[in-house]
Amino acid sequence: MQIGINVPNFGPGTDPGTLRSWAQTVEGLGFDLLMVSDHVAVTPDVAEQYPAPFYEPFTTLAWLAGITSRVRLGTTVLIVPYRHPLLIARMAANLNQLSGGRLVLGVASGWARQEFEALGVPFQQRGKLTDDHLRAVRSAWEDDEDYRSGRIPIWVGGNSDAGLRRAVRLGEAWHPLRSTLPWLREAADRMKAVADEQGRPVPALTPRIALRLTESPITDPGRLAGEGTIDQVIDDLRQLRLLGADTVVLDPFNGDPRETCHPKTAWRALATVAACWDQEHPHSPTEH
Repeated sequence: MQIGINVPNFGPGTDPGTLRSWAQTVEGLGFDLLMVSDHVAVTPDVAEQYPAPFYEPFTTLAWLAGITSRVRLGTTVLIVPYRHPLLIARMAANLNQLSGGRLVLGVASGWARQEFEALGVPFQQRGKLTDDHLRAVRSAWEDDEDYRSGRIPIWVGGNSDAGLRRAVRLGEAWHPLRSTLPWLREAADRMKAVADEQGRPVPALTPRIALRLTESPITDPGRLAGEGTIDQVIDDLRQLRLLGADTVVLDPFNGDPRETCHPKTAWRALATVAACWDQEHPHSPTEH
């Protein structure tokens, strides 16, 4: 099982120097994947959770590709209806080539109604637009000789039943975001049932979970996977491995934009996880 990190590409503490340090830290600690988020118009509903500056993901990942050499690079998640599908296809294919085949394209249909309005995209049609755009992206790639030499994995995000079904229809992996372990176990069973119902392969499971280390154990039954003592977090990773997770993405951003001004707190948590996981799994998260 590989381990990735969601890096905040937004907020008052984020600038090119901080993003560079994040990338060097994630790769230096031996993690397998670095992912960033997507917003185009920082409308009030977006700014409440992810305030400016907000660095556009394709641009940011292209720059980080030149700073790193090994770690994979991805989006968690690209909001598919925000861009023309041919633009997504071209930017993703170029980024994959420029990075030496390191791109993972995590996608979803979006939630920010005001941002949809600012971009002139119908909010109520976002599910259909996502499906149509993803088919068009795949079609564009199939017609592109350069793309066929380097396949880009598509991870379909979304915790809803619609997102799960979209993953079975259109994705190589299902990428649910920040949930509990019991919910993930039940959802994994549901995904297999949907795949069987549609006569399709079961997508890989690639969840993004929280990362919030505490001194004392969290006993609340609603505890998110990745929250608690380091022993709880490592056990969560063990359980997800047993569940068949292909990759787990740790998300050290816990909702307060001021966290972005103090990235060393997150880096210390990442270093703790890397050291403890490495004790159990030598040469993991990656051989280094």
